[in-house]
Amino acid sequence: MAQQHDLFDDIIDISKGISALKNPLGGVTDALMGAEGDGTPHWNPADYKDKPRANSIPCLVCNYEKSSCTACMDACPVDAIEIEDFSIDIKDSCRKCGLCVSVCPTEAFVTQRLTPKKLYDSIAGAAAAFNTAYVTCTRALRRVPRENEVVVACIGDVPPEVWFSVMADYPNVSVYLPLDICERCRNTTGEEILGDSIATAEEWAGTGLGLEVDSKQLKCVKRREYERKEFMDNIMKTTGLAVSKLNPATAAVASVTQRLRDHSKKITELEKTLKAACGTTTQKRRRLLIQRRQLLLSTLQSHPELASNIQVSTPECDFDRCTACGECVKKCPTHATDLLGSGRFVVEPAYCVGCGLCAEVCEEHAIKMVEHDASDLVVPDPEAQKKAADAAKTRAEIAKTKEEGKKVLTKVLDSVEKMAD
Repeated sequence: MAQQHDLFDDIIDISKGISALKNPLGGVTDALMGAEGDGTPHWNPADYKDKPRANSIPCLVCNYEKSSCTACMDACPVDAIEIEDFSIDIKDSCRKCGLCVSVCPTEAFVTQRLTPKKLYDSIAGAAAAFNTAYVTCTRALRRVPRENEVVVACIGDVPPEVWFSVMADYPNVSVYLPLDICERCRNTTGEEILGDSIATAEEWAGTGLGLEVDSKQLKCVKRREYERKEFMDNIMKTTGLAVSKLNPATAAVASVTQRLRDHSKKITELEKTLKAACGTTTQKRRRLLIQRRQLLLSTLQSHPELASNIQVSTPECDFDRCTACGECVKKCPTHATDLLGSGRFVVEPAYCVGCGLCAEVCEEHAIKMVEHDASDLVVPDPEAQKKAADAAKTRAEIAKTKEEGKKVLTKVLDSVEKMAD
């Protein structure tokens, strides 16, 4: 169904045309100068790369030197990562590709630019404001990005949880990668990592991610409702008129900032719910919810039907072998495991990242990792449950009122019939 075009849309189109007339060669000038007309700096790929910082505390190998985890070292294309004496060393040869950040199961590697929450906000912000948002790398773009283009050092920097959350909420996101560009890239491990991450997210979300290979196909067109919202906001700032007085429908459109704020609020509420239910172990150790798991849980809270698409691994204990030594609990990087008062091993699946370290440290081989769907990761939303309960109560009251009305009407009709007789 086509969106209705009204007077405000006409005014917006006219104002855009006037802007183009004021600076008819603006686009050509920007292309020649390598900068936007408002003075944005020249294109510099280094602006989109950060050398990661390492935190040895959640690192699996730093916690247990016999750990089989080699994810970061396998991902590094230049062998710049060494783990010795319970610490992580990142050499000066680091290419700042960020792939170690995306593959570490416990988020032991971090950069300011590549936190899962920031990646989600950047992609979601572009997708909420524009008809199409693109995620691309510095080698593919080679110019100052437009507002709907999210640039990372390598597309492999986006972990599957971020892709999953984006795909579940915004179907208008695509990847821009020219053909064969990964084959000529020095980040030799990036193509495999990005392929695995996107494939995993597509399986989880039950939908596909768009792909563009031709730069001519990249469009930068704002959503009509977003343009209307911007237009109304400008009028309100200039004239002081309330937006609702101009157009109630436009006033109801949530801004991009509000949508992202609501998403952050949802994650915060989810953390509070988990903390209240199981936020600490019996040893008073605070459980850690990594950002990727936050995104996964919040998305499943909104789309619980997708839980059956997701396979996760959690530990199971053979209590006949378990000696309740507690080593599994001590080594758990997120404190997801616990020993109850009776010495019985338990795990909180919301916090467990499936790293398998508890199974590796168990000398009695009492713990094994078991795959299952993510149905136990669907955290109830108290606010949504309250709304559903209120709605059910309202429906019941309406049904009761209707039934009582029918009885009264039937009684009146019976009285009329008797009078007629």
